Amino acid sequence: MNEPSLPFFGPGSDPGPSFADLLRRLAPHALPGSGLDEHSADALEITHATTVLAIRFADGVVMAGDRRATAGYTIASRRIEKVFPADDYSGVAIAGAAGPAVEMVRLFQVQLEHYEKVEGEQLSLEGKANQLSQFVRANLPAALQGFVVVPIFAGYDDRRRRGRVYSFDVTGGKYEELDFAANGSGSVHARNWIKAAWREDMPRDETVDLALRALFAAADEDVATGGPDLIRRIFPTVAVIDANGYHRLTDDVVGERALQVIGGREEGAGL
Repeated sequence: MNEPSLPFFGPGSDPGPSFADLLRRLAPHALPGSGLDEHSADALEITHATTVLAIRFADGVVMAGDRRATAGYTIASRRIEKVFPADDYSGVAIAGAAGPAVEMVRLFQVQLEHYEKVEGEQLSLEGKANQLSQFVRANLPAALQGFVVVPIFAGYDDRRRRGRVYSFDVTGGKYEELDFAANGSGSVHARNWIKAAWREDMPRDETVDLALRALFAAADEDVATGGPDLIRRIFPTVAVIDANGYHRLTDDVVGERALQVIGGREEGAGL
């Protein structure tokens, strides 16, 4: 039985550290947005993920997302994951068509690992954001069919020694946010809560609480955003990225903090 061999490229056709270019040559069907040209989101029950956010604090970035996914007027999932590590010092939060979004995140994770193995060093945080921008741009044909994917990217920049947050538009446009970003159907409500309370020197724990308050506010106003489910013990996904790397808070920790936030709301101390 013949074992599979690695592909070889000539000097003029070597894709180099770009895993996306490698896919274009060997497996274009695996790129974001491929295989959806003949379909329309109007004819399918597409699972959508909402709501996600990223908030910069004094020593890094907090990323968070609710756990609900919807398909039309139906709850498709109560436990979907919307916040993922991109590598050791960055993360991605997804909003939009859940299937293509998760696929894009997985390709992005492989791209960063591929680059590091080929080049022997990590991309800068700005370079990582540029790579994700290219994946979003490649998904544009599918987005025009209704399969929209618009992520948030954030991480700790060890060169600048601070957290950084990037938002994108459907065409792949990349924009650095100096304070925070929110996306998804409940983002306008989450953004208003963050804007009212954010400040430059916020500590980590206060930022985590602000992220939870913003998601709960979004859940109060937006039916597609899931609030805390105390019976099933389903709470938002929360991750902290700082000089120590990407760290997801456990459900027990998030649940305890969420209950404190809800208790404050019931006592009239704010959401």
